[in-house]
Amino acid sequence: MASKDPEKEAHDVTTSDSPDLASPHVINEDRLRRALSARQVQMIAIAGTIGTGLFLGTGRALATGGPASLLICYSIVGFIVFVTMLSLGEMAAFVPVAGSFCTFAGRYVDDAFGFALTWNYWFNDAVSTAADLVALQLLVQYWSDSVPWYALGIAVWVLIVLANIINVKAYGELEYWLSLLKVATIIVFIILSIAVNVGGNIGYGYIGGKFWTAGDAPFVGGIGGFASVFVTASFAYGGTESIAITAGETRNPARNLPRVVKNVFWRIFLFYILSALMIGLNIPYDYPGLSTKSSRTSPFTIAFQMAGSKAAGSFVNAVVLTSVISAGNHALYAGSRLLYALGSNGHAPKVFTKLTRYQVPWVAVATTSLVAIVFFSLSFVGSGQVWTWLQNIVGVSNQLSWICIGISSLRFRAGLKAQGKEHLLPFRNWTYPWGPIVCVVLTSFIVLVQGWSSFSPSFAPVDFVSFYLELPIFLLMIIIWKLLKKTEFRKASEMDLETDVYTKEDMEPPQKGWKGWSKRIGTWLCF
Repeated sequence: MASKDPEKEAHDVTTSDSPDLASPHVINEDRLRRALSARQVQMIAIAGTIGTGLFLGTGRALATGGPASLLICYSIVGFIVFVTMLSLGEMAAFVPVAGSFCTFAGRYVDDAFGFALTWNYWFNDAVSTAADLVALQLLVQYWSDSVPWYALGIAVWVLIVLANIINVKAYGELEYWLSLLKVATIIVFIILSIAVNVGGNIGYGYIGGKFWTAGDAPFVGGIGGFASVFVTASFAYGGTESIAITAGETRNPARNLPRVVKNVFWRIFLFYILSALMIGLNIPYDYPGLSTKSSRTSPFTIAFQMAGSKAAGSFVNAVVLTSVISAGNHALYAGSRLLYALGSNGHAPKVFTKLTRYQVPWVAVATTSLVAIVFFSLSFVGSGQVWTWLQNIVGVSNQLSWICIGISSLRFRAGLKAQGKEHLLPFRNWTYPWGPIVCVVLTSFIVLVQGWSSFSPSFAPVDFVSFYLELPIFLLMIIIWKLLKKTEFRKASEMDLETDVYTKEDMEPPQKGWKGWSKRIGTWLCF
């Protein structure tokens, strides 16, 4: 007979590996430690979405697609990410494990599917780290072209490796403060952009919407230019979904992850859409240095220059530089945890599960960082061009992840329904079933058309590879693993919906008194 109290029944669900899910005060030396606070998790979510793609990628998007393409494509991708986060939050709150949506793909669809997705996303994070290191050189060119192309990148690489290998608290704290600085910069930028648009600038006067009709605007480059902005937007939003990767090291994930999903995205979405709108209004698509193969200037820096302050422009460029460091720090963290998950699931050698005394997967961190520095070394051929290629690869990888999350969500719900466990969900995706379906169909369409510019007006083989390289590799990995391991499609009635489920007994009791109130206020400010 079903329980009369579904909430109580949900809390009574047991786990086959309870030490891993225990209170942060109970430590299992063989597993990752739940040491990230709600404050840090919230800012990590922001760091994953506000990074190189927004501060630097919007310049390329404006130059290649025009102001209307910039706004429309960023809005469409924002909608996809919103639905994806709702689907992911529902699963991660129920089963908070390291590897998150990659683990879900294997558990609810097919082990070969999870294998391919996890390796794909690990590669995504390694390349993202490299792309952020390359972006540093582009930003430094704002001040000088004489800085060696490798010096700053290597220095930052050492910094983020140390932050990730010391302990997870060091990573979380660094990410928190860098993210806070980025949020403040975005707010100032939006306010300043409004002032610039109505006349608070040097040499432009009242701008209004005149740049939306100047030259080839509002759409530049035709359908090819419009379609190419999708991959730039996907690169910019990429990282939002990786917040669920922190589930294995987050305190009270059943309570904190839904908060992240419901509250953070709206702020990020607001930042992206308003920023895209103001950039398109205030900066002409043919602004010198906005997007070339040799250099790129952040639209955020240009806006402060237009306001008449070279010093302010330098300050913002420095802030943008710190945001790139933050994005690289986050990508290295996510990539190392996925490599740890690969080792734990038998998809990679067990050596990647080795932990330090502070329960940090040091072999996974070292391996991911080495791959990143190898890709970074390719920037000797021209940092601007390499950054574009890396951005395309990462953008497509992000899109594949969103498609897989949508498919996993549909299968997850099918399993819950088949086993009569839908009432156990601590957080529900209110867009199910249409949300995941729209996400899968729309993203699949975007993946196919966004490389239009590599075909027209002439075929560009290198660009074509950067747009479509991920697709055959992903399919090939599924086929090879399925043939080698004889994996089977997960039947809804046979899905594992018990292991790693988070329970009430695992939750940290709320603090009382002034400490409890101070934590609530701090968490609310972050949200």
